Amino acid sequence: MDSKQQIQKLSDEGKKIYLSHISADPVIFGFESNELKVLLVKMNYREKWMLPGGYVKKDEDLDDAVQRIIKDRTGLTDVYLHEFGVFGKKARSEEYFVEFDESHFSKQRFISIGYLALYNPSQQDLIKDELSQSCEWTNINKLDELDFAMDHREIIEKALLALREKIAIRPIGYNLLPEKFTLSEIQKLYETILGKELNRGNFYRKIKNLGILKKLDEQRRGGAHKSPDLYTFDAENYQKALENGLTNW
Repeated sequence: MDSKQQIQKLSDEGKKIYLSHISADPVIFGFESNELKVLLVKMNYREKWMLPGGYVKKDEDLDDAVQRIIKDRTGLTDVYLHEFGVFGKKARSEEYFVEFDESHFSKQRFISIGYLALYNPSQQDLIKDELSQSCEWTNINKLDELDFAMDHREIIEKALLALREKIAIRPIGYNLLPEKFTLSEIQKLYETILGKELNRGNFYRKIKNLGILKKLDEQRRGGAHKSPDLYTFDAENYQKALENGLTNW
């Protein structure tokens, strides 16, 4: 079965299984080797890049659908999710499915719910689905080099803006950093997301005042300079900050 036949088969099945006119597109960010990355799939059909999105089953809650879609398309499970936007341009799907007739399920007008997701790339291996030739973490600074389908580049850009706004009012890092990390590493995470350098002294003072970190009786060994202290997140205080927002930032 070639890639076009795969898409047609999905369309025929979709009319029976999925809700029409609504889809979900999770933008899954990861932080690895001091780089902010986004999880993308490259489709067999037309070899374009897309977010690992999909459709909602008729008997399925939306949040459950997104977790299922992510697992089916990437292999990832238990991903932190947060709705951040709705995308509904009237012809957002037509150009990609131009080879199909107007009755094609995926060619209909779909309003997509954008989900912001955070995940540590080292936690779980990726598994591509049958519709994709690859599934991989991609540096956000290299998105201009990729040929995207539909409006998925725009969705990523809106998700990045939402992420930058989020770190001003909620803690971040629990889903992106390893269990133990240095202050320098969490600063680099914030700088990478914001796209600018931060004053080290000011950042260290602010991040410590949030009360979401625990200093460990351990140091990061192996560097040429003084071994830096290691920290971990205080799970209870971190959860409170997620629910109530940051008061000392």
